[in-house]
Formats: sequence, structure tokens, C-alpha cells
Amino acid sequence: MSDRYAVIGNPVAHSRSPAIHALFAAQTGQDIVYGRLLAPTGGFVAAVERFRDEGGAGLNVTLPFKVDAYRYCARCAPRAQAAGAVNTISFLAGEALGENTDGAGLVRDIEHRVGLALRGARVLLLGAGGAARGVVAPLLDAGIAALAIVNRSEARAVELAAAAGDPRVSGAGYPSLGEADSSPATGARFDLIVNATSSALAHAAPPVPAPVLRGAALAYEMMYGASDTPFMRAARDASVGRVVDGLGMLVEQAAESFSLWRGVRPQTDPVYERIRRELAGA
Repeated sequence: MSDRYAVIGNPVAHSRSPAIHALFAAQTGQDIVYGRLLAPTGGFVAAVERFRDEGGAGLNVTLPFKVDAYRYCARCAPRAQAAGAVNTISFLAGEALGENTDGAGLVRDIEHRVGLALRGARVLLLGAGGAARGVVAPLLDAGIAALAIVNRSEARAVELAAAAGDPRVSGAGYPSLGEADSSPATGARFDLIVNATSSALAHAAPPVPAPVLRGAALAYEMMYGASDTPFMRAARDASVGRVVDGLGMLVEQAAESFSLWRGVRPQTDPVYERIRRELAGA
């Protein structure tokens, strides 16, 4: 029988993860089946337990369950511990092992596919939830100069910044961004702005003033789709140097998960190009 994997989330019907992992499996000769698992709010653990009891080998975790997954796993790898969030679960010898591949996927996409060097960059991270938690440590490890975390709840942003334990990191609420050409959070313009919120699901953009967006070399939307999100449109309107969505991050983090599960790392470029064409309807 094929080993069974899935992506769990809410919503999850839109996820391209099954197509991505099917392409990885065909490329590497791995015998797997990968599906989607919709879990109701408050029903994450029950859904995971049922999947595991039915023979599931592993799960990818998406919004809004990454922190729930961290609490659920019996053991967590160092990257997941640093994030306090899990996006990859492996069921090994009856035990759930948690990992976080989001940050590695983001960094690889930005540096290798987009071509922006992160060393010395000033970064604005929008959001303080599970998606944001997974990328803080990898961004710092990439050598960025400063990381300002901004969230609707200032307390959550401050808490995440404090958990990083690094003087390069600060946390604040959106009002602190102000209406100036530079942000009080760092005292300088940002080179990279990453939207780690789920605002696109509400067809909205985070309340970032245009002067803060203006001058950035890259605006990065973690969500992905066939068209620009409101955040991406706002960034284009503010003349941000380059605006991209999170498809590359999705493919790169999926490759990390696949290699953890199967012991072989797939090539990501042909898979990224294939999924991008499918999104465009080509």
C-alpha cells in the first residue's frame, strides 16, 4: 500500500500541496498518496488522531493550526521549538514528531528564486501567528540586520520578539508604523516586507501606510494564487521594487517536508514552474 500523507487546515480546498507532492513523488519514484484534510475549528486533534489511526504517515499543517500542532506533537525538532509552531508532522513508531520548514522555504525562495540577498537587510514582518513564528529564526540565521514584527495585537508582536531573544528583533502594533517615510521600529526604511497574516482570506490588506511600503526592494506575500492579493496590489501602488506571492515558499517548504518523510530531496524549479502555469490557467 502507498504511504499516506495530507495537508490539514481550514480552509484547505484551495491548497496546491497535493499537486506539489504528487510531482515530487513522480520525480523521485516514491510511492505515496497525498490528500487534503479539513479540520473544524476546535477539532484539530481529533482529525489528526483519526488520520493517524487510519494509517497516515505524516501531515503538513496550514492555517490556522500550526500552534495547535506544536502543542500536539510529543517531540519537536529544534526549528519547531524555536518557532513554537509546527507545519510538518511525522508519525514515527506511534509518536508524533513536529518540524517547521516554513522559514527554510521562505529564505530559500527569497535568496535563490527571487535573488534578494538577506544578509544586512532590514525586514518588516506583518503578523505574529503560526506563519510568522516559523520564519523569525531562519531570517535571523540568514544574517538580516533588523526584524520589526508588527501585529494588530501589539502584545503578541512584543511577545514573539522577546521569544526570539535577539537584539535585532522588535515588536509593535500597526499604529507604530505611522505615516512617515521610515518606521520608528527600526529608524530606517525596510528592504523586505513579509505579509505573514491571513488578511488575503478576508480580501483585505494589513494596515501598512504607503510611505512604509515605498522604497522596499521586495514585498513578499505568503499567500499565493492566480491573482494579486490586496497586500500585493498595495505594494505595487506604492512602487515597491518587486512584489511576489508565496508559491515559491510553498514549494520550497514542501520539498523540505518531503525530504524529511522520504529521505530524498526533489528538484523544486520544475515543480514551481508547473504549478505557476496551472495557476495562470496555461
